[in-house]
Amino acid sequence: MQARKMRESRIVNTDQVLLNDLNNYNSLFGGVLMKKLDSCATLSARRHSRAKECVTASTDSIDFLCSIFQTDSVCIESFVSYTGTSSMEIFCKVIAEDMMSGERRIAATAFLTFVALGDHGKPVPVPGIIPETDEEKTLFETGQDREIDRKHHRQKSKELAKFITLEKPWDEHEEGMQYDHVN
Repeated sequence: MQARKMRESRIVNTDQVLLNDLNNYNSLFGGVLMKKLDSCATLSARRHSRAKECVTASTDSIDFLCSIFQTDSVCIESFVSYTGTSSMEIFCKVIAEDMMSGERRIAATAFLTFVALGDHGKPVPVPGIIPETDEEKTLFETGQDREIDRKHHRQKSKELAKFITLEKPWDEHEEGMQYDHVN
């Protein structure tokens, strides 16, 4: 399988910030941005792997660096920054642009990991990548460290899961128990 240039998986999505996207601080909801990140990253993974389906395996980190306001546009760039056998690390950068002044700023960065799946929902191999720019080379050269961290974190999550209860937080027959309920 022939390696592909990182830029071949690049997705650029620019959108405006709408009123219903804002939180009570009049800035973009983090969850709205997370959905946009996952959508762009999915397309980068699919473009790189050309697999039938790519699924999110993990969201390693989303670092919110500054607020995004209604007067801003939000531009997300994503591309494959590192690959394993069937997994792809996708780097996303979020650029906020003040539509009045033209000032651009890095509002967030994120790393998400996707797995390419074949016809029967089983992982399939993905091509390697070829970095070209300084940004791409830096991300590629530091990718193995992030992969090691991801594997360690996943193992810790599996260990923790052994101690997490599956019981309902209340017993319908138990009197005197009070719980906060969200309506």
